[in-house]
Amino acid sequence: MRIKVINPNTTWSMTELIGAAARSVAGPGVVIEAVSPEHGPVSIEGHYDEAMCCVGLLDEVRRGEAEGVDAYVIACFGDPGLDAARELARGPVIGVAEAAMRTAGYLATGFSVVTTLKRTVVIAEHLVDKYGLRGHCRRVRACEIAVLELENPESDAYQTILAECRRALAEDDCGAIVLGCAGMADLCQRLSDELGVPVIDGVAVATATAEALLRARLATSKLGDYASPLAKPYAGVVAPFAPGATDAP
Repeated sequence: MRIKVINPNTTWSMTELIGAAARSVAGPGVVIEAVSPEHGPVSIEGHYDEAMCCVGLLDEVRRGEAEGVDAYVIACFGDPGLDAARELARGPVIGVAEAAMRTAGYLATGFSVVTTLKRTVVIAEHLVDKYGLRGHCRRVRACEIAVLELENPESDAYQTILAECRRALAEDDCGAIVLGCAGMADLCQRLSDELGVPVIDGVAVATATAEALLRARLATSKLGDYASPLAKPYAGVVAPFAPGATDAP
């Protein structure tokens, strides 16, 4: 069983962290391949970054289909390119935001999301509505930490995130915390131990969800809007990515 975990940004150290989080929950016989696209932003912190990461992300799915990958995890909390990836893939494609928020709903009647920059709050709020979880999500909170600061051992990122989680528990009437960035994956257990409530990392639960769906022999429906993309020519720099134009290398 092969699960490809795609970090849509190009920062390899973060991809390694994400891969470790995925492998920590993978069952026997599950091979985790953690990758970053060849092209894209070094971090994803807004609508433009999300749009620009999608071609590289979808190229990784195309490659995976050619290589026999069984399922995919999109390891960015904006779930960029998720619906498009589901069109391309035969097996399940799981976004870390959807997986984390749905999992939180199993563990508490209310959860709050603690994310990085304030400018990304609206992106998470849109996903709350898209996934029908407005009744469970109490609030989306920002720590005003740039994504790459999570990689800096000299930053006070952990204490800042911990303090925001404490405020969420005190003010939001929530019983669980969802971490709103895949780059926070290594902080999950430490935060949960300090706070005494479930703290959900989307990378881990998305990986576990993908594995569970594969073991249940379930795959993405190809009836309706997740049917394979219609074959047609594309122009310019995206011409190689036209459906049916060329096979992924």
